[in-house]
Amino acid sequence: MTTYAVTGATGGLGGSAVRSLLERGAAPADVVAIVRSPEKAEALRDAGVTVRVADYGDVDALTSALTGVDRLFFVSGSEVGQRTPQHTNVIAAAKTAGVGFVAYSSILDADTNPLALAAEHLETEKLIADSGLRYSFLRNNWYWDNYVAGAGAAIESGILYGAAGDGKVAGAARDDYAAAAAAVLLSDDPRPIYELAGSQRLDYTEIAATIAKISGTPVRYENLPEQAYAAALEGNGIPAPFAGILANSDAGIGVGALDSDSTDLTELLGRPLVPLADVLNAGLAVRV
Repeated sequence: MTTYAVTGATGGLGGSAVRSLLERGAAPADVVAIVRSPEKAEALRDAGVTVRVADYGDVDALTSALTGVDRLFFVSGSEVGQRTPQHTNVIAAAKTAGVGFVAYSSILDADTNPLALAAEHLETEKLIADSGLRYSFLRNNWYWDNYVAGAGAAIESGILYGAAGDGKVAGAARDDYAAAAAAVLLSDDPRPIYELAGSQRLDYTEIAATIAKISGTPVRYENLPEQAYAAALEGNGIPAPFAGILANSDAGIGVGALDSDSTDLTELLGRPLVPLADVLNAGLAVRV
Protein backbone atom coordinates (compact mmCIF):
# COMPACT_ATOMS: atom_id res chain seq x y z
CA MET A 1 0.00 0.00 0.00
CA THR A 2 1.25 3.48 -0.92
CA THR A 3 0.14 6.50 1.07
CA TYR A 4 -0.18 9.82 -0.78
CA ALA A 5 -0.35 13.24 0.87
CA VAL A 6 -1.22 16.69 -0.44
CA THR A 7 -0.43 19.91 1.39
CA GLY A 8 -2.73 22.92 1.06
CA ALA A 9 -5.52 20.44 0.43
CA THR A 10 -8.36 22.91 0.96
CA GLY A 11 -6.87 25.32 -1.60
CA GLY A 12 -7.57 25.41 -5.31
CA LEU A 13 -4.55 23.44 -6.52
CA GLY A 14 -4.28 21.08 -3.55
CA GLY A 15 -8.00 20.32 -3.42
CA SER A 16 -8.07 19.60 -7.12
CA ALA A 17 -5.03 17.33 -6.77
CA VAL A 18 -6.81 15.28 -4.08
CA ARG A 19 -9.82 14.88 -6.37
CA SER A 20 -7.55 13.87 -9.24
CA LEU A 21 -5.81 11.25 -7.12
CA LEU A 22 -9.17 9.70 -6.30
CA GLU A 23 -10.35 9.90 -9.91
CA ARG A 24 -7.16 8.14 -11.01
CA GLY A 25 -7.75 5.23 -8.68
CA ALA A 26 -6.10 6.07 -5.38
CA ALA A 27 -8.14 4.66 -2.51
CA PRO A 28 -9.49 7.37 -0.18
CA ALA A 29 -7.95 5.55 2.79
CA ASP A 30 -4.54 5.94 1.14
CA VAL A 31 -4.82 9.72 0.72
CA VAL A 32 -3.86 12.24 3.41
CA ALA A 33 -5.04 15.85 3.11
CA ILE A 34 -2.86 18.26 5.07
CA VAL A 35 -4.73 21.46 5.90
CA ARG A 36 -4.41 24.57 8.02
CA SER A 37 -8.14 25.00 8.67
CA PRO A 38 -9.87 21.74 9.57
CA GLU A 39 -13.29 23.39 9.41
CA LYS A 40 -12.80 23.76 5.64
CA ALA A 41 -12.05 20.05 5.18
CA GLU A 42 -15.53 18.58 5.63
CA ALA A 43 -15.83 17.56 1.98
CA LEU A 44 -12.50 15.78 2.18
CA ARG A 45 -13.59 13.82 5.22
CA ASP A 46 -16.87 12.97 3.52
CA ALA A 47 -14.83 11.54 0.62
CA GLY A 48 -13.06 9.20 3.05
CA VAL A 49 -9.75 11.05 2.95
CA THR A 50 -7.65 11.31 6.11
CA VAL A 51 -7.37 14.93 7.23
CA ARG A 52 -4.36 16.10 9.23
CA VAL A 53 -3.75 19.64 10.45
CA ALA A 54 -0.43 21.42 10.04
CA ASP A 55 0.78 24.89 9.21
CA TYR A 56 3.95 25.55 7.19
CA GLY A 57 5.26 27.49 10.17
CA ASP A 58 5.09 24.49 12.54
CA VAL A 59 7.73 21.88 11.72
CA ASP A 60 6.61 19.55 14.53
CA ALA A 61 3.02 19.50 13.30
CA LEU A 62 4.24 18.96 9.74
CA THR A 63 6.41 16.04 10.84
CA SER A 64 3.45 14.44 12.60
CA ALA A 65 1.19 15.03 9.58
CA LEU A 66 3.73 13.47 7.21
CA THR A 67 4.45 10.40 9.29
CA GLY A 68 3.61 7.28 7.30
CA VAL A 69 3.41 9.17 3.99
CA ASP A 70 5.20 7.62 1.02
CA ARG A 71 4.59 10.25 -1.67
CA LEU A 72 3.90 13.94 -1.12
CA PHE A 73 2.52 16.65 -3.37
CA PHE A 74 4.04 19.75 -1.80
CA VAL A 75 1.99 22.77 -2.87
CA SER A 76 4.02 25.96 -2.57
CA GLY A 77 2.92 28.41 0.10
CA SER A 78 0.82 31.45 -0.72
CA GLU A 79 2.73 33.98 1.39
CA VAL A 80 5.20 35.52 -1.03
CA GLY A 81 8.30 36.61 0.86
CA GLN A 82 7.78 33.94 3.54
CA ARG A 83 7.97 30.90 1.31
CA THR A 84 11.62 29.96 1.79
CA PRO A 85 11.52 29.60 5.60
CA GLN A 86 8.10 27.92 5.43
CA HIS A 87 9.23 25.54 2.71
CA THR A 88 12.37 24.76 4.70
CA ASN A 89 10.07 23.47 7.44
CA VAL A 90 8.14 21.24 5.04
CA ILE A 91 11.32 19.75 3.61
CA ALA A 92 12.81 19.13 7.05
CA ALA A 93 9.58 17.50 8.20
CA ALA A 94 9.38 15.31 5.10
CA LYS A 95 12.92 14.10 5.66
CA THR A 96 12.38 13.42 9.37
CA ALA A 97 9.09 11.62 8.68
CA GLY A 98 10.72 9.40 6.06
CA VAL A 99 8.70 10.54 3.05
CA GLY A 100 9.96 8.63 0.01
CA PHE A 101 9.16 11.10 -2.76
CA VAL A 102 8.23 14.79 -3.01
CA ALA A 103 6.61 16.52 -5.99
CA TYR A 104 6.89 20.29 -5.57
CA SER A 105 4.77 22.88 -7.39
CA SER A 106 7.38 25.27 -8.78
CA ILE A 107 7.31 27.79 -11.65
CA LEU A 108 8.11 27.43 -15.35
CA ASP A 109 11.85 27.44 -16.11
CA ALA A 110 12.60 28.20 -12.47
CA ASP A 111 16.35 28.27 -12.99
CA THR A 112 16.19 30.97 -15.69
CA ASN A 113 12.83 32.66 -15.14
CA PRO A 114 13.24 36.45 -14.56
CA LEU A 115 9.97 36.92 -12.63
CA ALA A 116 10.30 38.04 -9.02
CA LEU A 117 8.04 35.12 -8.12
CA ALA A 118 10.67 32.65 -9.33
CA ALA A 119 13.31 33.40 -6.70
CA GLU A 120 11.68 31.53 -3.81
CA HIS A 121 10.75 28.63 -6.07
CA LEU A 122 14.36 28.23 -7.17
CA GLU A 123 15.55 28.45 -3.55
CA THR A 124 13.06 25.72 -2.63
CA GLU A 125 14.16 23.51 -5.52
CA LYS A 126 17.75 23.79 -4.30
CA LEU A 127 16.72 22.93 -0.74
CA ILE A 128 14.87 19.85 -1.93
CA ALA A 129 17.71 18.73 -4.19
CA ASP A 130 20.20 19.14 -1.32
CA SER A 131 17.97 17.30 1.17
CA GLY A 132 18.54 13.86 -0.32
CA LEU A 133 14.80 13.37 -0.87
CA ARG A 134 13.69 11.81 -4.16
CA TYR A 135 11.80 14.51 -6.02
CA SER A 136 10.04 15.90 -9.07
CA PHE A 137 9.81 19.62 -9.71
CA LEU A 138 6.46 20.41 -11.31
CA ARG A 139 7.27 23.73 -12.94
CA ASN A 140 3.80 25.10 -13.48
CA ASN A 141 3.19 27.94 -15.90
CA TRP A 142 0.45 30.57 -15.43
CA TYR A 143 -3.08 29.47 -14.58
CA TRP A 144 -5.79 30.56 -17.00
CA ASP A 145 -7.83 30.92 -13.80
CA ASN A 146 -5.69 33.96 -12.94
CA TYR A 147 -7.61 35.93 -15.57
CA VAL A 148 -11.11 35.34 -14.20
CA ALA A 149 -11.17 38.39 -11.90
CA GLY A 150 -9.66 40.60 -14.59
CA ALA A 151 -12.17 39.30 -17.12
CA GLY A 152 -15.06 40.47 -14.98
CA ALA A 153 -13.61 43.95 -14.72
CA ALA A 154 -12.78 43.98 -18.44
CA ILE A 155 -16.34 43.07 -19.37
CA GLU A 156 -17.62 45.97 -17.27
CA SER A 157 -15.14 48.55 -18.62
CA GLY A 158 -14.50 47.18 -22.10
CA ILE A 159 -10.75 47.24 -21.43
CA LEU A 160 -8.34 44.55 -20.26
CA TYR A 161 -5.38 46.33 -18.71
CA GLY A 162 -1.90 44.86 -18.40
CA ALA A 163 1.79 45.41 -18.96
CA ALA A 164 2.64 42.36 -21.06
CA GLY A 165 3.08 44.04 -24.44
CA ASP A 166 2.73 41.43 -27.15
CA GLY A 167 4.26 38.63 -25.08
CA LYS A 168 2.52 35.28 -25.09
CA VAL A 169 1.35 33.12 -22.19
CA ALA A 170 1.33 29.34 -22.59
CA GLY A 171 -1.24 28.99 -19.81
CA ALA A 172 -3.39 26.10 -18.66
CA ALA A 173 -6.26 25.45 -16.27
CA ARG A 174 -5.38 25.01 -12.61
CA ASP A 175 -7.23 21.69 -12.65
CA ASP A 176 -4.94 20.46 -15.45
CA TYR A 177 -1.86 21.24 -13.37
CA ALA A 178 -3.47 19.43 -10.42
CA ALA A 179 -4.22 16.41 -12.59
CA ALA A 180 -0.59 16.39 -13.71
CA ALA A 181 0.55 16.39 -10.08
CA ALA A 182 -1.66 13.38 -9.40
CA ALA A 183 -0.27 11.61 -12.46
CA VAL A 184 3.30 12.19 -11.27
CA LEU A 185 2.51 11.01 -7.74
CA LEU A 186 1.03 7.81 -9.15
CA SER A 187 3.82 7.28 -11.67
CA ASP A 188 6.20 4.34 -11.30
CA ASP A 189 9.12 6.32 -12.68
CA PRO A 190 8.64 10.09 -12.37
CA ARG A 191 11.18 12.46 -13.91
CA PRO A 192 13.10 15.00 -11.81
CA ILE A 193 11.75 18.01 -13.75
CA TYR A 194 8.57 18.67 -15.71
CA GLU A 195 8.10 21.97 -17.53
CA LEU A 196 4.31 22.23 -17.44
CA ALA A 197 2.77 24.66 -19.92
CA GLY A 198 -0.39 24.84 -21.96
CA SER A 199 -0.90 24.15 -25.63
CA GLN A 200 -2.57 27.56 -26.14
CA ARG A 201 -0.05 30.39 -26.47
CA LEU A 202 -1.96 33.67 -26.27
CA ASP A 203 -1.00 37.33 -26.00
CA TYR A 204 -3.18 39.79 -24.11
CA THR A 205 -4.89 41.01 -27.26
CA GLU A 206 -5.99 37.42 -27.87
CA ILE A 207 -7.02 37.01 -24.25
CA ALA A 208 -9.12 40.19 -24.52
CA ALA A 209 -10.69 38.82 -27.70
CA THR A 210 -11.56 35.58 -25.86
CA ILE A 211 -13.22 37.56 -23.07
CA ALA A 212 -15.17 39.54 -25.68
CA LYS A 213 -16.30 36.38 -27.44
CA ILE A 214 -17.61 34.58 -24.37
CA SER A 215 -19.28 37.71 -22.96
CA GLY A 216 -20.69 39.17 -26.15
CA THR A 217 -19.20 42.49 -25.02
CA PRO A 218 -16.46 44.41 -26.85
CA VAL A 219 -13.18 44.15 -24.92
CA ARG A 220 -9.81 45.46 -26.03
CA TYR A 221 -6.36 45.22 -24.49
CA GLU A 222 -4.61 48.37 -23.26
CA ASN A 223 -0.93 48.05 -22.51
CA LEU A 224 0.57 50.13 -19.70
CA PRO A 225 4.15 50.62 -18.49
CA GLU A 226 4.96 48.30 -15.59
CA GLN A 227 4.93 51.01 -12.92
CA ALA A 228 1.72 52.56 -14.24
CA TYR A 229 0.04 49.15 -14.18
CA ALA A 230 1.23 48.56 -10.60
CA ALA A 231 -0.19 51.95 -9.61
CA ALA A 232 -3.50 51.12 -11.30
CA LEU A 233 -3.73 47.82 -9.44
CA GLU A 234 -2.93 49.55 -6.17
CA GLY A 235 -5.61 52.13 -6.94
CA ASN A 236 -8.10 49.28 -7.28
CA GLY A 237 -7.37 48.09 -3.76
CA ILE A 238 -4.55 45.59 -4.29
CA PRO A 239 -1.82 46.01 -1.64
CA ALA A 240 1.28 47.69 -3.04
CA PRO A 241 3.70 44.74 -2.62
CA PHE A 242 1.36 42.32 -4.41
CA ALA A 243 0.49 44.89 -7.07
CA GLY A 244 4.21 45.18 -7.77
CA ILE A 245 4.54 41.41 -8.12
CA LEU A 246 1.61 41.24 -10.54
CA ALA A 247 3.00 44.06 -12.64
CA ASN A 248 6.44 42.45 -12.60
CA SER A 249 4.88 39.20 -13.80
CA ASP A 250 3.16 40.99 -16.67
CA ALA A 251 6.42 42.64 -17.64
CA GLY A 252 8.02 39.20 -17.58
CA ILE A 253 5.37 37.95 -19.97
CA GLY A 254 6.42 40.75 -22.28
CA VAL A 255 9.93 39.29 -22.52
CA GLY A 256 8.77 35.69 -22.95
CA ALA A 257 9.07 34.44 -19.36
CA LEU A 258 5.75 32.55 -19.49
CA ASP A 259 5.87 31.35 -23.08
CA SER A 260 6.81 27.74 -23.76
CA ASP A 261 6.48 25.02 -26.34
CA SER A 262 6.89 22.22 -23.77
CA THR A 263 4.49 19.29 -24.23
CA ASP A 264 5.09 17.77 -20.78
CA LEU A 265 1.64 18.69 -19.49
CA THR A 266 -0.26 17.26 -22.43
CA GLU A 267 1.85 14.11 -22.37
CA LEU A 268 1.26 13.57 -18.64
CA LEU A 269 -2.51 13.92 -19.01
CA GLY A 270 -2.88 12.09 -22.31
CA ARG A 271 -5.78 14.30 -23.34
CA PRO A 272 -6.47 17.81 -24.67
CA LEU A 273 -6.06 20.62 -22.17
CA VAL A 274 -8.90 22.83 -20.98
CA PRO A 275 -8.91 26.04 -23.09
CA LEU A 276 -8.98 29.57 -21.71
CA ALA A 277 -12.57 30.14 -22.85
CA ASP A 278 -13.84 27.20 -20.79
CA VAL A 279 -11.97 28.37 -17.69
CA LEU A 280 -13.37 31.89 -18.06
CA ASN A 281 -16.90 30.64 -18.65
CA ALA A 282 -16.79 28.48 -15.53
CA GLY A 283 -15.08 31.11 -13.40
CA LEU A 284 -17.38 33.94 -14.40
CA ALA A 285 -20.45 31.77 -13.82
CA VAL A 286 -19.28 31.16 -10.25
CA ARG A 287 -18.67 34.88 -9.70
CA VAL A 288 -22.16 35.93 -10.86
